[in-house]
Amino acid sequence: MKISRLFILIFCALVALQGVERKLSAQTKSQEQASLRVLVLDPNRSSVAGASVTLIVDGRASGKVATNGQGEALVPKLSTGNSSIRVEAKGFRIYEAKDLTIKPGANRIEVTLELALVEDNIVVGQDKREAATDPRGDAFTNVLTADQIAQLPDDPEEFEEVLRQMAGPGAVMRVNGFSGGKLPPKSQIREIRFRTNQFAAENHQAGFLAIDILTKPGLGNWHGSFNGAFRDESLNARNPFAVTRGPEQTRRFAFDLGGPLWRNRTSLFLSADGANEYDSKTIVAALPDGSFYDQVTRPVRKLNLSARAEHGWRSTHTLRGEFQRNVNRRDSLGVGDFDLESRAFSTDAVEQIARFGDSGGLNKFTFNEFRFQTQWIDTKISPLSNRPTIVVQNAFSDGGSQVNSNRQERTFEVADNVDIAFSKHSMRTGFLFEQSRFQSNELQNFAGTFIFSGLSAYQLARPLTYTRRFGNPYIEFSQYELGWYFQDDYRIWKNLTLSVGLRNEWQSTVEERSNFAPRASVAWSPFKSGNTTVRAGIGVFYDWFAPAFYEQTLRVNGINQQDTVIQNPGFPNPVSGGQAVILPPSKIQADPGMIQPTIYQASAAVEQKLPSNVMLRASYMYQRGTHLLRGRNINAPLADGTRPDAQFGNINQIESSASSFNHLFNAHVNWAKPGRFFFGTDYVFARATNEADSPTALPVNSFDTRAERGPSMTDIRHRFFLFSNATLPRGFRVGMTLQAMSALPYNITSGFDNNGDTIVNDRPAGVGRNSGRGAMRADAGIRLGWGFGWGTRAESGGGGPQVRLVRGGDGGEMLGAMSGGIMGGNKKYGMEFYVQATNALNRTNYSTFSGVRTSPYFGQPISALPARRLETGMRFTF
Repeated sequence: MKISRLFILIFCALVALQGVERKLSAQTKSQEQASLRVLVLDPNRSSVAGASVTLIVDGRASGKVATNGQGEALVPKLSTGNSSIRVEAKGFRIYEAKDLTIKPGANRIEVTLELALVEDNIVVGQDKREAATDPRGDAFTNVLTADQIAQLPDDPEEFEEVLRQMAGPGAVMRVNGFSGGKLPPKSQIREIRFRTNQFAAENHQAGFLAIDILTKPGLGNWHGSFNGAFRDESLNARNPFAVTRGPEQTRRFAFDLGGPLWRNRTSLFLSADGANEYDSKTIVAALPDGSFYDQVTRPVRKLNLSARAEHGWRSTHTLRGEFQRNVNRRDSLGVGDFDLESRAFSTDAVEQIARFGDSGGLNKFTFNEFRFQTQWIDTKISPLSNRPTIVVQNAFSDGGSQVNSNRQERTFEVADNVDIAFSKHSMRTGFLFEQSRFQSNELQNFAGTFIFSGLSAYQLARPLTYTRRFGNPYIEFSQYELGWYFQDDYRIWKNLTLSVGLRNEWQSTVEERSNFAPRASVAWSPFKSGNTTVRAGIGVFYDWFAPAFYEQTLRVNGINQQDTVIQNPGFPNPVSGGQAVILPPSKIQADPGMIQPTIYQASAAVEQKLPSNVMLRASYMYQRGTHLLRGRNINAPLADGTRPDAQFGNINQIESSASSFNHLFNAHVNWAKPGRFFFGTDYVFARATNEADSPTALPVNSFDTRAERGPSMTDIRHRFFLFSNATLPRGFRVGMTLQAMSALPYNITSGFDNNGDTIVNDRPAGVGRNSGRGAMRADAGIRLGWGFGWGTRAESGGGGPQVRLVRGGDGGEMLGAMSGGIMGGNKKYGMEFYVQATNALNRTNYSTFSGVRTSPYFGQPISALPARRLETGMRFTF
């Protein structure tokens, strides 16, 4: 018995020793295979070629490598443990990252350099307080890494919508500095930065956040991915306004490929994605013979192609070129809610975009970024029917949509930004010039529209008004916009920075030229730790006169086209009624004294970093808008029924006479455990008041425009957004989004034209504009993925399971972590299968409420956002 126990102990000891030997062997092997890839970026997040990267081990330099044309340097055959690196580049401050953890396999870090000073001082790292008070640094910035981006919806439109929900109202979205076009594939996005620097003089638009999407630089080997997704009504829930579950299907694919054309110099990225899908839109109407419920299938076909090339030249410059072609066809638009199937129309749109950019140092203290973009958009709109339109207010709408349109839009944009570092000053100056040319051949309302107050009036054949548009459908015009700016960020002390700037803008369609917009802000880090940052600022912003509204003043000017309006017409023959009053021609015009809308904005914010990668932020913003655009009928009938100008009927003038008041409070919490989970949440309390919802929206009483002051149509008092993802055992990952918001307002009208101005927007006595409220909305989304990989990725291919984001402005603090590829880590091939749900809890979210007193649905919801949807898909990477 004792001998048998001894044999058992010996056997167990041998097995244990063998396990230890294998573990030690594996550790040794991983140490031999450890490598480090360094990505070096400039202040504008462009790659820096020719930078010197030195690895420091035990205080000694153990190797020096130069970055290639894509700003990458590979240091192979490393030992695991703690090391340091030093990065040097002409025109930039020397940066040193200490206590860098090298783990087995392929490691990757990212370094953002700062411009050198004229005195040529050598600065190793940067004080945390300096980083916190850098207006262009990472303070007040949230970063989504590739790992977190992978957990967002795969549908491109849903992906963009989630980003806008995360940013909140008024955010501007840019891809590598360019606005417009389609977002790149998720697999080509390096990171997404939600940046708060609203008082920078380079910004045209007032607001709170900018969404900067940065694509990945070129890698050493060819790599790519393919993914497909499927969604069908059999997995969905029923819309609450549908009798049965409506037909719906999505078949989507995406493919991307990238790699070197000229190693260490030129890289190429190709991508294609498309979808063939359809969904259902519910119809809820009240017809003369009773209630009517139906669903209409809406097909969509999309194909997006893009090619992007990057080339490093002159050691310090990076050239980028990109071309996009996006094709989109949608059918059965214009149907739903009260609009019957006859109101359908189709759109065919083709968008082509060409982009070019260059960034790099001009000398040791000057950095330049140049970009150029041109865009061609062709859109065709075709109606299902051209029959006259019948609108029974918030009961039903029948007849044709009457929109035959062919539009061509050609835009040209050129911009240049120059950064100059001098002593305690960090200056930035630049300009943006845009030229747009529009051609359109549009027939709208050419068969006429009858408007009835309600079902009873329709049954008695007594419409309120009849309108019809006549004239030449062709319009051609150009528009020019120019903005230039200068800003100086002056570092008063190490922990205090004052920024002052000035911007000037000019637009060809507005006579005013002296549109100077001063800006000023301050950033203060009161404590030595640099964990607390306070920012405050004030500034002036101008808005553009949008070409879509300017076009209306050219089209319906009483010469090219004009509107005929008949009061109390007959039906179906509008001139047959004995009470019909045919007004003189009506037109739309711009106020000769129009000036650009002006917005005054002020804000204050505080950010606090806590242990365990927890970050808290609170901010308040106030906006006051003056000279905002509104519509006004300057030829509305007087008290005696006569009109100021008897030669015309309605003269709807777009003028800069409205105002607005906005208050916004935001609280944000961010918590990350690199490689394990991420949690971010936002709460926004806001109040938005204005006097017009659009430049063509007309007041009830054109002689009393102040009576229009009320909640904005976007006045959402409470918003809440949560995003989180986590790594689970055995290759599983889960991501979740939760968004909720309080009720939107809607307008309440009487259904009649009591003042005789032929505009059926009168409100009951004592009822203010947008005084109705709908219902709150909430949507929970979840994505569960399972991935695995196989094969060994070559070291020169980059990527790996360990990624640290190290920025030359935060003392080397780790802000987040991401995997080189969640499906395969450092494997050559990876596969992921996922299932995702939107509105996972199947909550009914009412979207449209009836505000017409004469409607049988008054005060009731008549449509809802989609019910629960389930989607399955897969992704293969190589």
